[in-house]
Amino acid sequence: MRVLGIESSCDETAAAIVDSDGRVLSDVVRSQIAIHAAWGGVVPELAARDHLRGVLPVTSEACRVAGLTLDDVDGLAVTVRPGLAGALLVGAEFAKTLALATGKPIVGVDHLVGHLLAVFLTRGEAAPTRPGFPFVALVASGGHTAIYKVSGPLERDVEELGGTRDDAAGEAFDKVAKALGLGYPGGPVIDRLASAGDATRFAVPRPMRADPSLELSFSGVKTWVARHVEREGAPVGQALADLCASFQRAVVDVLVDKTMRAARLAGVGDVVLSGGVAANGGLRARAKERCGAHGLRLFVPPPASCTDNAAMIAFAGAARLAAGERDGLDLSIEPRSRIPRATVKGRGRRR
Repeated sequence: MRVLGIESSCDETAAAIVDSDGRVLSDVVRSQIAIHAAWGGVVPELAARDHLRGVLPVTSEACRVAGLTLDDVDGLAVTVRPGLAGALLVGAEFAKTLALATGKPIVGVDHLVGHLLAVFLTRGEAAPTRPGFPFVALVASGGHTAIYKVSGPLERDVEELGGTRDDAAGEAFDKVAKALGLGYPGGPVIDRLASAGDATRFAVPRPMRADPSLELSFSGVKTWVARHVEREGAPVGQALADLCASFQRAVVDVLVDKTMRAARLAGVGDVVLSGGVAANGGLRARAKERCGAHGLRLFVPPPASCTDNAAMIAFAGAARLAAGERDGLDLSIEPRSRIPRATVKGRGRRR
């Protein structure tokens, strides 16, 4: 089965063709970084407008790279949640138009399920070693940070074990980078500077690290850095590298500690990292170290599969189609995921 996937949940317009074994036949991504950089973050209206400009040429290019036409694919998959409403709407309406014109079956895909299954994608000749179900997965990106138990390839097989009460980890990276004058997106720049820094120089807090729950919080880390800059001024040179390293280590420590705790509580042997923050070198190294110490197998997709892409959407759609699931042309978008949340947003004691 070959599935055409469409992704437009945030600031990448993407299209890909993937078969049901996870082999990526094409994967085309049109980034909007240059559009949003001047604003220091994603502007929803600008994102939707650029999706309108890009969705047709990106899809045409995905077909060209795969050497296929729309007649050659067996189904269509499109991100319908969660994400920016206007951005999602562009992709969903375009995919439904293709389904109407070609008669191909269509399925909507939860963006988070796509991230959870990205580890099964095969790019190139060698098929990667894959985790076995069930596994525990950390999805960390600019908009989402949560830990899941994944018992199968469908949305109903996914259980959230804990998530962030406030900012996502990637959001914290971007806001800290903005406070330090490093531009947007901030994650790759902080990761690069951190590699040359001393992570012990600044006592950046690690919120909720000792909390026995699997809940997370990154707003306080971001605020600590902002207040430090207000007091001391923006650091330069080695001090900047040290502050980036200290901030990154704090976030990584919390993410890895909570993920290790989740794997132990869930009784699984395989751990997966996914989402844009999973491309962070510090997170990968620390997770590898801790998984090795605990006898766990760690699986991390290549960077192209971590960041938003349509290949993961196509593969998640292929799983739905293989299970006999279909959606109609009344398929609608939703800003939030349907995966039940285990963590309530906001401050305060939990029941």
